[in-house]
Amino acid sequence: MSVDQLVQETGLDRQLVEAIASGNFTPSPAQRQRLAAALGVSIEDISWGHAISVQHLRGNGTQLGRST
Repeated sequence: MSVDQLVQETGLDRQLVEAIASGNFTPSPAQRQRLAAALGVSIEDISWGHAISVQHLRGNGTQLGRST
């Protein structure tokens, strides 16, 4: 199934579908359900992981207002 077909079947934004397909975005449960239904498979049959490592933006580095 092409990206265009997934966009049409799911009603999701093209950029979002492309990001999910490339592993750069993990879809919400509702988005997962729409994609799985469009593909004719169960949610469990699809790998939803990131293709690139997730960078945490909080909790790293100096903590403001705390003494060291």
